[in-house]
Amino acid sequence: MGAREDITRALLEGDRAAREGNPPTVCPYPRTDILRAAWIRGYAAARPVTEPDE
Repeated sequence: MGAREDITRALLEGDRAAREGNPPTVCPYPRTDILRAAWIRGYAAARPVTEPDE
């Protein structure tokens, strides 16, 4: 698989994890892997933003 496909897959995996309600600690990529950043971006994009109480 090429780099673009790997990055896209990691983004989608992160998105799916967030939508399923999993914590970000379930990321399957180690800290030194570039795919970890893609996974986290996918996760963050899918998480709902909560407004702080005023």
